[in-house]
Amino acid sequence: MWWQKKLDRWVSHVRAHLALPLRLQLWNGHQVDLGGAEPEVTIRLPKPSALAYLLEPSLASLGRAYVEGKLEVEGRLRAIVEIANQLAQHGQRQRSRLGRLFIPRAHSKAQDARAIAYHYDVSNAFYQSFLDQAMVYSCAYFDQGDEDLATAQQKKIDHILTKIALQPGHTLLDIGCGWGALVIRAAQRFNAQCVGITLSRQQQLWATERIQQLGLQDRIRIQLLDYRDVHGQYDRITSVGMFEHVGLKNLPQYFQKLNQLLADDGLMMNHGICTTNTDQRTARYGAGEFIAQYVFPQGELPHIGTVLRAMQDSGLETRDVENLRRHYTRTCALWADNFERNDSHIRTLVNEKTYRIWRIYLAGCAHAFEHDWVALYQVLCGKAGRNSAALPWSRRYMYLQ
Repeated sequence: MWWQKKLDRWVSHVRAHLALPLRLQLWNGHQVDLGGAEPEVTIRLPKPSALAYLLEPSLASLGRAYVEGKLEVEGRLRAIVEIANQLAQHGQRQRSRLGRLFIPRAHSKAQDARAIAYHYDVSNAFYQSFLDQAMVYSCAYFDQGDEDLATAQQKKIDHILTKIALQPGHTLLDIGCGWGALVIRAAQRFNAQCVGITLSRQQQLWATERIQQLGLQDRIRIQLLDYRDVHGQYDRITSVGMFEHVGLKNLPQYFQKLNQLLADDGLMMNHGICTTNTDQRTARYGAGEFIAQYVFPQGELPHIGTVLRAMQDSGLETRDVENLRRHYTRTCALWADNFERNDSHIRTLVNEKTYRIWRIYLAGCAHAFEHDWVALYQVLCGKAGRNSAALPWSRRYMYLQ
């Protein structure tokens, strides 16, 4: 048959170069093991046309095949991601081509609102199934490395608020406030006057209800608002896990806006994911294409060098930079573990396609951070040319909590 020679040739090549603990189950009942070890992952191909996804694999094509139900996959999630990565990496070497360059996208307010709604308005119950109790959806901070997720997320928030030297009575703007955990902590611990903005209606409703339950409505407002429409000035500004949605072309505008909103002696923290590709290429082996199609429409990751240059050009002086890549590896791994642990419940909350997208995405993110495809940077800055009197002379203050 036409497919048999192609399959035999591919299997022989993979066995010679990879020795994967992978089993293929074909539509005709035959099965093929690709390595000498006991298979950890099984891929079921329902018909001959499904072979196309394996013969020239990338993380985009393999992810698409799984999400769209063209392939069925069984095994531990981390093993599935590792094997998919090896297949994609080997396939790319055979094709001898690099990942494509980012194509800058338009980022109108309407487009950004739709993209945010697609990602964040799946449902609050869905996010509750794998996040911590405070619903913090960004990189945690593991002071010792063995903290549970909730503790590490609380430490991350405290780390940020301590870094920006938040004081009682300060006004704080949190851009992309999520479900409100940071502004709630800022109001409770520091008695700050806080404004949180989000483009997600479900996040706004959740955060507002929580704030009312805690009796903090006199200190916190949550607004459904685009950052470009914010007015006023603030002593402190935080942006946590938001600027990935801004777009490469809009970075100068974004930082110029933050500069306008920041008080003359104020401090701003930008906490966000950056690509480690200095030439602004997408994530390796097709992962970027998969994420753009299924997870983060309109998402674009700059290199940290691009970020620092855009900040300086916008009149913001970088005061401190910290890379938390290892911390995000662990955060994503814990999210993926929670997702697997609550598998049956999650299936009742979303359709099969959404379930598959998120299942593979969370584990894939842990892999990407672990292998330095992407990193997480906290950048502390203030207005360029101003006195830095708001900060102590050494970094020691950041760890006195």
